[in-house]
Amino acid sequence: MRAATARLRARYGAGPTHLLALAVCFALAGYAALRVFTTTPWPFVLAWFAGAAVAHDLVLFPLYALADRSLTGASRARPGRPSPVNHLRVPFAASGLLLLLFFPMITRWSERDYTAASGRTEDPYLGRWLLVTAALFALSAALYVLRLGFSKGPDTGTARPPEPPASDGPGGRGRAPVRRPRRRSPRRPGRPGTGRG
Repeated sequence: MRAATARLRARYGAGPTHLLALAVCFALAGYAALRVFTTTPWPFVLAWFAGAAVAHDLVLFPLYALADRSLTGASRARPGRPSPVNHLRVPFAASGLLLLLFFPMITRWSERDYTAASGRTEDPYLGRWLLVTAALFALSAALYVLRLGFSKGPDTGTARPPEPPASDGPGGRGRAPVRRPRRRSPRRPGRPGTGRG
């Protein structure tokens, strides 16, 4: 078993779990494409995919890359404080993804087909998208306020070294005395008549 896994990893480049997950993703994508092509004419689907790829790579990607860089440069957090960048990126990304998914219904471009298929109108989509967007930004702002409350700002004062314990010894003034080793002085020759030397 280990030898077969090692051969698969050497030829495929990853383990069997990655291969299984990739096969499931391809199966789901094939099922979705089959459902789309059976309900919609294939030239329209191919034109939509080509237009979406061109519009995203040439128009949308430079726009939101520039917006993200501007946002990162404008909202720099102080040291020790949480950055607000991700608290703006997440609701923007979620709102943009919802707009991309429900764009025909939000803009009411497909109202005739939608009403013919479901018997309903597309009026609630715009209001609901705006409500969901407002809720996402409010939740993100509340989380950022909580993070600010739990974080502590940097100390602007100058850090002082810890003072040594107070002492009443000869060192005085709240500092411990410094004991130096005593040096033995050389013996001097005695004077005559003193009996030394």
